[in-house]
Amino acid sequence: MIYKINEMQDKNMPKRVREFLSYIISIKGKSENTAKAYKYDLKLLFKFLRLYREEIVEETEINDIDIKNIDDDFIKKVDLSELYSFITFVEKYRNNSNYSKARKVATMKSFFKYLNVKIKLINENPALELETPKIGKRNPIYLNFEESKSLLKCIDGTHKERDYCIITLFLNCGLRLSELCGIKISDIKDNKLTVIGKGNKQRVIYLNLACIKSLESYLKVRKEKENKILDKDILFISQKNTKINKRTVERMVKKYIEKAGIEKEKFSPHKLRHTAATLMYKNGADIRGLQKFLGHENISTTQIYTHVDDERMKEIVNINPLSSIE
Repeated sequence: MIYKINEMQDKNMPKRVREFLSYIISIKGKSENTAKAYKYDLKLLFKFLRLYREEIVEETEINDIDIKNIDDDFIKKVDLSELYSFITFVEKYRNNSNYSKARKVATMKSFFKYLNVKIKLINENPALELETPKIGKRNPIYLNFEESKSLLKCIDGTHKERDYCIITLFLNCGLRLSELCGIKISDIKDNKLTVIGKGNKQRVIYLNLACIKSLESYLKVRKEKENKILDKDILFISQKNTKINKRTVERMVKKYIEKAGIEKEKFSPHKLRHTAATLMYKNGADIRGLQKFLGHENISTTQIYTHVDDERMKEIVNINPLSSIE
């Protein structure tokens, strides 16, 4: 909760932004990463608006512009044209992709809706008609079955049992990085794992034999240093016997990907989540079941895994006996 408190108390942000961040965290249950993204976008927006309205006389770097004293009168003057100018600015001078611009549009829509609907600060929402940039369909990056086996086979070293268990859970349970780092031993009951996902939503994942065996091996090793562990209930422990952090897991995954000789650009733990989902879908999992398994709020998020249908179509067309006749 330390991060969340700091976000709400950041005196360098306008008062209304601090209140908005407090609202999305405490009422809407948004994640830490979402709060960080909203804060970054709104900070840049208000710095830009001060520059755009020529309130900054001297030549000043946009990052150095002070926005803590922005008041309600300043916010009430924001209109649709200024928001479009901001999107043009981040495209031209920040080289933002359509994905980044779409996120900023989503941030502005959420913020000004809050001002209009929840606290009635503004009579009209300037972001209501703000259009989202078109985003082309992007297929998830994932490992195929053979690559997944190669990744598991190359795990070794001092923390072999821990690392093998982590990657096994990623590949079999489709966990998010934050979910994995937050697992407690008390979350595991027989063959069931309870995780807390986005928006503090709880879901239960059934553990298969591979997961159970890797957990048993790791817990046996973990028990040998039980007296050194600060938080006895945290499952995955760092070299310093504290809760493992996200960066450690990211570095570990990258190390083994390279060691396995797998050529995947910018591979991350989240790609292992994609791998689990894609392999399950290819092997018969239905889209609704996959949605529940992954903890997706909307089915549209899960539908990115239907890209494997294209692969099936290629296989089917080659089955035709006429396919080899020229």
